[in-house]
Parts: sequence; structure tokens; C-alpha cells
Amino acid sequence: MDSKNRRLRRLLAQPDIIPSFAPHDVFTARVLDDVGIELLFLGGFGVSASVLGLPDVGLTTLSEMTEAVRRMTDRISVPLIADGDTGHGNLNNVARTVREFERAGASGMLLEDQVSPKRCGHFAGKDVVSAEEMLGRLRAALDARDDPEFVIIARTDARAVEGFDAAVERANRYGEAGADVCFVEAPQSRDELQQLPKLIPFPQLANMLPGGVTPILSATELQEIGFRIVVDPVGTLAATAHVVRQLGEAMLTEGRVDHLAGKMSSFDEVKRILGLDKFLR
Repeated sequence: MDSKNRRLRRLLAQPDIIPSFAPHDVFTARVLDDVGIELLFLGGFGVSASVLGLPDVGLTTLSEMTEAVRRMTDRISVPLIADGDTGHGNLNNVARTVREFERAGASGMLLEDQVSPKRCGHFAGKDVVSAEEMLGRLRAALDARDDPEFVIIARTDARAVEGFDAAVERANRYGEAGADVCFVEAPQSRDELQQLPKLIPFPQLANMLPGGVTPILSATELQEIGFRIVVDPVGTLAATAHVVRQLGEAMLTEGRVDHLAGKMSSFDEVKRILGLDKFLR
């Protein structure tokens, strides 16, 4: 049987960049799976917003994230990488996070070098632990894997705190320590994006957040530069907020929403995405 972990490893080994999204709930994950997106992320921002109605400032617990992973992986056919934030505590907690995510069905995990409690990578006021402390987290995560094909992505937020050169140095140290993918969060210019694959000889992820501090490049441009994964971290959440607001305003002002059908999937389409026919049979 072809495991999702093995499929993720094959995707990483292919020359083409992997375009991805971070769905904020299981339904949006099923929509993206249905579209043909081959890799999904479960981000702390989306879980904090959709499960708790709270901002991404380190309030989501490991048990809440693990349950969100379990629900999502049970209903999608593609690999999922889960956000491990700072590891939810000390090195024992980092190891436990890996084990819990693996058992819940994730094919990989993001681990970052922010202090705890962390905050969204495009928020001001971030701080990072020492590179040595992050290396301890990373080693704990790598050692805790049951399946060596489970992917560990090492993220550094040092660009906003210590500068670009320091972020590059950290990413290289994390890659040398065994991280499968390196992720410099929130580079601040096109030039910085272009420099990263030249300065860091490890597979890299680009986080394309509209409205964030990083300029938006297409997947084609990022592939030409040398990135391996591109992900939109909050697009499904932002799109949902926009359309639901329109629905609410239409109901208040006009007493109906059927005239907005062009902005919505049909009821039949929603039932198909949910797999209703399978259950009825």
C-alpha cells in the first residue's frame, strides 16, 4: 500500500514545485483535495481561527491541534503537514508532538525557533530562541519519528529579529542537522526570495501570504528561483470571511441570498464533496 508519507517524499523528489494551501477546516480541505491539490498544510492560524475564534498567538494546545489533524487526515486522500509551532513545551513535548501528529495521520510537521508563546510569522513583536535551543528541538523531533519518511520542516523567524544573514545561517544549520525542508519565514523583498535558494542548499518552502511582509510571486517564479513548496497559509479563511460577510449583509438588507448563487457552490456540489452518495448507498 502506498502511504501518504511515501507520496510526500516522492513529491519532494520531483523537479516541479509543489503548490499547496492551508485549509482552515475539514470541509475546505476536502474541496482542495477535490480540486487536485496534492499536499495540504494544517496551520496554527487556521485552527486557532476556525476552532477557537482566536488569533494565532500560541493559544492552541497540542490536544486541539492533534484532534484537528485527526479529523482532517481521516477525510482527505493527500498528505498533510501539521503545524507544530514551537513544539508545545520542552524537548519531551517536542517529541510527544511528533508522535501525536504521526498517530493522527500527518505526513510531516513544521517546527519553528520562536519563543513560546509564539505568534503568526507576519506579526510584529516576534522573538526567537537561540539557534542551539532550536537545534535541540529539531534533534528531539527527528529522533521521535516512528517513520523515517515523516517530513520535518524547520522554520526560522530570525529574519525579523536578527536580520537576513542570521536567518540564512540558522536555516543552513537546521538543514545540516537533518531537517528535510528549510523555511525562512517572512523575507522582506523579491531580492531576498531570490537569494535564499542560492545561499541555502536544502529544499525550501515559500510562504505566500497576501497582505504579509513578503512580496507575492507565482509558483512558476518560485520554481525558477529554486523553491520546492509554495503555500498560501490563510487564503481559505480570508475567502470564507469575505463571502460569508456578503451573505450576512444580503440577508440583513434584502432578506434573501439566492441572488448570490454565482459566488457559492450549489447544494448538489456540496453534497458531492461531502461524499453523501457513498453514505446513502
